[in-house]
Amino acid sequence: MVIVKSEFTLALNQVATERGISVDDVINSMEGAILAAYFKEHGQSVIDEERDITIKIDTNTGETHIIENNIDITPPGFGRIAAQTARQVIIQKIREVEKKTVISHYQDQVGSLVRGRVIRQDANNVYVDIGKTEAVLPRDEQMRNEQLAVNERYMFLLKEISTNPAGYSRIIVSRADEKLIVELFKREVPEIANGTVEIKRVAREPGERAKIAVFSIQSGVDPVGACVGQKGIRVQTVTDELNGKEKIDIIQWNEDSKTFIVSALSPAEVVSVELDEKAKRAKVTVNESQAPLAIGKNGANVNLAASLTEYEIDIHQIKEKESVKSIEEPTEVSAEEPKEKPSEAKEE
Repeated sequence: MVIVKSEFTLALNQVATERGISVDDVINSMEGAILAAYFKEHGQSVIDEERDITIKIDTNTGETHIIENNIDITPPGFGRIAAQTARQVIIQKIREVEKKTVISHYQDQVGSLVRGRVIRQDANNVYVDIGKTEAVLPRDEQMRNEQLAVNERYMFLLKEISTNPAGYSRIIVSRADEKLIVELFKREVPEIANGTVEIKRVAREPGERAKIAVFSIQSGVDPVGACVGQKGIRVQTVTDELNGKEKIDIIQWNEDSKTFIVSALSPAEVVSVELDEKAKRAKVTVNESQAPLAIGKNGANVNLAASLTEYEIDIHQIKEKESVKSIEEPTEVSAEEPKEKPSEAKEE
């Protein structure tokens, strides 16, 4: 019985070479599949362990025999079933090996940027062609209010490769992860790529606003200026990759918590900062006119500043005159003694 009547060896070796599949692995898989097909064909759902049955495939000709106790028990006409089984096994084996190869290729790229084309969407996920395979952008990794168009290309963070209990692997990409901004700046700012400037922390409301704290280990280097770029070209390029909707504040990192909090609340002007180091709370005083800037739309600015500085920030508003007085006459903050009423003084 011959599975492939001509050039069996050539075809087998060609498939193995092109796809990176071991010939022995394919033959072993074929033997197991043909044995299962034999028992299924003859009405036996469970292989009888007491029966000594083996499959022998001639790797030169493709000729296949079913042997039991050294006796050839190959049924007449079984060649067609064996041929179909062999073909299915080879295709399945190719897919398995290709999938493992692709997963292995992208495993080394976890945490890096990847550009992909949106190919389809459903209620929860967006599916992206990233070159060698398809990746998934889950709902919780999508930017708020961002509508991704089919066939358009976007930048993603290759976040992880997850495997379910059944052994199925899928590549997860993200548009919402904080590391996406880090990698985008690393790509655009040579000083970050070479280690001259370091991104210390990132706080982000995906699709709305982000704050990054930067620091330079080299004197004379302006880390904020390096990230902004000439005429803002570098930060604008990063913003454009985020659909141009996410505002990014670049802040000078400072080990002094008060100074860092003041910077983190930018663009608001701060009057004073009182810290409770133990409780990690900060009472920040601002003028009434600066309160909307300090708090931000839906609390975004103060929340991001709190996340960036790792302090819970309470915004305290004062009137403009109060702030001037507190600066010019700091010794008169304590309460004064009550004055006599005019009527009482007259009676005396």
